[in-house]
Amino acid sequence: MISPNWPAPARVKAIVTERGGGVSRGPYASLNLGTHVGDDPDSVADNRRVLAAELALPAQPSWLEQVHGATVVDLDIELPGAADGSITSSVGCVCAVLTADCLPVLFSTTAGDRVGVAHAGWRGLVSGVLPATVATMGGDPGDLLVWLGPAIGATAYEVGEEVRAVFVAADSAADVCFTANGRDRWQADLYGLARRSLAEAGVRAVHGGDFCTYSEAERFYSHRREAPCGRMATLIWLSP
Repeated sequence: MISPNWPAPARVKAIVTERGGGVSRGPYASLNLGTHVGDDPDSVADNRRVLAAELALPAQPSWLEQVHGATVVDLDIELPGAADGSITSSVGCVCAVLTADCLPVLFSTTAGDRVGVAHAGWRGLVSGVLPATVATMGGDPGDLLVWLGPAIGATAYEVGEEVRAVFVAADSAADVCFTANGRDRWQADLYGLARRSLAEAGVRAVHGGDFCTYSEAERFYSHRREAPCGRMATLIWLSP
């Protein structure tokens, strides 16, 4: 598992799972935490129990039905549902997203009194999931700490002109996050696009962003590399 390297207060607990340490088999081997990818449901349930025990979680994670959009739920007043981000200020409430190439993004206030997480693939980034999470966190965006977790790197993430076009139409300077690859397609920098979106939303303190799920096959699932595949979890919660 990966502990984020960011200056969040000690009471902010966060972790990203890797693919090892569970019971799933085949393309889902071994710590698949996603129920929607075709894995044996009993294996996923066992993996989720392993996760909860290993981390001594204060509660079951609030799993979302991720839809590649921009809906963010405040778990203090809403139930988890169809959304791509969640936030909380309640001790022991565990925010969670699942990924396998898309970008998981952690949020914390500098005071450590509110945390959140977002699932940001290219569709979510275009839709505005990161500014939506910033807005749901509330307060001054300059008071937020953000960490960018494991996602597909720019050298591996090839996209078509239609993907580049939607970003550039919204922000002409986003062109810097796309590199022509000689095949009439583009290498997209999800991390760069996320940093631009966060900066536009007023966030100044952004950490992480140095992984590649596609190239690190022993550590991470990658939908682009080996679909079907499992999902990693990114979790964040507040301790007393």
